[in-house]
Amino acid sequence: MHPSLTKAKIFATLALLILTIAFTLPMIGFHGALNKISDQKSDEITSMNKFTWNLYSQGRYKSVATPKESHNDLDKMIVSTSEIGSASLPIWAVSLEAPNYPKEAFPEGIPVFFHFDGFSGEVHEMNTINHYVGMDPMWAGGIFEREIGIYALLGLSLVMIYFIAYNVKFLSYFMLIPASLPVLFIADYSFWLYYFGHNLHDWGMFKIKPFMPTVFGDGKIAQFTTHSYPTIGFYLIVAISLLSLLAFFAKQKALKEMEE
Repeated sequence: MHPSLTKAKIFATLALLILTIAFTLPMIGFHGALNKISDQKSDEITSMNKFTWNLYSQGRYKSVATPKESHNDLDKMIVSTSEIGSASLPIWAVSLEAPNYPKEAFPEGIPVFFHFDGFSGEVHEMNTINHYVGMDPMWAGGIFEREIGIYALLGLSLVMIYFIAYNVKFLSYFMLIPASLPVLFIADYSFWLYYFGHNLHDWGMFKIKPFMPTVFGDGKIAQFTTHSYPTIGFYLIVAISLLSLLAFFAKQKALKEMEE
């Protein structure tokens, strides 16, 4: 086998493993569980749902209102009516500080985390703040993206498997899709921030002008200070992107040299 083909397969396999472990598996394993909890059908939650959430919630942020004995145990989280978020790794983190949220009560501000398939963190508290300024709740945005997320990632996995298994030139171009994941996420995230900031409602108790929330870095909205930064999931999709590019160029080089 051409050495560049071997490299291409190794790079693509590493990208596939990261995608699968960090995102696809937890999304599949926890699929539909949050809807069942919301619909008060907790008895329909499977042992796979529980195992997945308990495993992936290790070391993750839990709401300050969550009893410590409930941490990392989905059954106890449900019984204590604690905030339960997505199981997949978070991609972006936003936190908000305000005078009425003292550091003693919220040492990390009001943090929320964005995932391919949903949210985690102080989602209820953030939605309350959004309502206060006339902004839609978080779940009102990205509905389509969340619904197709699991199928999109399974499609990307299939693309990578075909790339690894077959040395067909046109198939290699599909690797540019996972290579674009970081750009696609930031573009979609920025669009929804713009949408939320420019579609404020009259129900807000505090009136502010339409604005563009901070995509990256620190910002100021009325009396709130915001912090918006990538977290572990984003760094992993950057790794997937780089590995996909390396795989693409390695295969292009191999196929070109094999044709000569």
